[in-house]
Amino acid sequence: MPCDLDRIIDRRGSDSEKWRRYGPDVLPLWVADMDFRSPEPVIRALRERVDHGVFGYGCEPDGLRDLLVARLQRLYGWQVSPDALVFIPGVVIGLNLCCRAFARPGEGVLVQTPVYPPILHAWSNAGLERREMALTRLEDGTYAVDYEAFERAAQEGTRLFILCNPHNPVGRAFRPDELERMAEICLHHDILICSDEIHCDLVYSGVRHTPIASLSPEVARRTITLMAPSKTFNIAGLCCAFAVIPDPVLREAFRRAARGLVGEPNVLAFAAAEAAYRGGQPWLDEVLRYLEANRDYLLREVPARLPGVRMACPEATFLAWLDCREAAIPGNPYEFFLRQARVALNDGATFGRGGEGFVRLNFGCPRALLEDALQRMQRALEGPTARYPASEANP
Repeated sequence: MPCDLDRIIDRRGSDSEKWRRYGPDVLPLWVADMDFRSPEPVIRALRERVDHGVFGYGCEPDGLRDLLVARLQRLYGWQVSPDALVFIPGVVIGLNLCCRAFARPGEGVLVQTPVYPPILHAWSNAGLERREMALTRLEDGTYAVDYEAFERAAQEGTRLFILCNPHNPVGRAFRPDELERMAEICLHHDILICSDEIHCDLVYSGVRHTPIASLSPEVARRTITLMAPSKTFNIAGLCCAFAVIPDPVLREAFRRAARGLVGEPNVLAFAAAEAAYRGGQPWLDEVLRYLEANRDYLLREVPARLPGVRMACPEATFLAWLDCREAAIPGNPYEFFLRQARVALNDGATFGRGGEGFVRLNFGCPRALLEDALQRMQRALEGPTARYPASEANP
């Protein structure tokens, strides 16, 4: 069934965190939550499950493991045993379980900044130390890995590397040769890899996602891969994800860290996930075309309408990483656009070192909302720069 992605769905009166955090005059383009109706097979499966009327303790649907195994083989040529899959309520939970399961207090967790804030802070929840390296921003605005800096950060006592691929917020889908070099350093220093690949299905024309664990059996044995249908099919609020852990010893340690704290996804989450993976691909194909058009619209319009703001081309995700450092904006650009344009973005400083002076914009929305946002931001840059209390910008 074709989906009307230009349709603006009123979410202000719903339970949407995205649309309720800020005032009614603010256009929210911040949290990674698309403003599109979810796939019809998902909605139909949820309706049928609700109509059943009994919501006791559930279990994973028959065939879901085989469905996911077949998908990983088809998309990435990655052969995974069904037993390697562990279902969890979310990828962020998986990140924290990895820190608890595979490192002891005082040991280090390596992250690459700027990066998704829950990755940036997962170490602290387990009493670990953060070891970080900044990704290198190239002249064209894209990012690369400085392997010498990576090697220095992989010092003695570093136990875990949290990789974000595709990368949030910079939009890179790392090439196999880049992944191979990072994996080589990790193997040399006996560092486990926890790979957040939640955006793996959201890559654009000419780009292919490569799971780092698919590089070789040796890398797979030292990797915990985290994936989910949440971003892909816009069902993040239903809380379903899975870890791929080929090594049985690591898998048992991961399960042990979750016992008594983290259960499996609930019955509605499982129903939605199965329906999404079984029947959601036509919807996803249509959404990807629309997102790519939105991305290309921003690549044209941002430099034309927002003087001094630069945007590199994201290879993946529906997130634009805007460099505002040459835009003559007084103070923090996130606060400026919230106060002066009434557009809510993500503050680049919250993504760690290298994020200062940037904002993250979610373009997973109808084109009309993007156009409205750019008009507001353009007027703000052209108009007076009145200052407001910081509390207004951070409700």
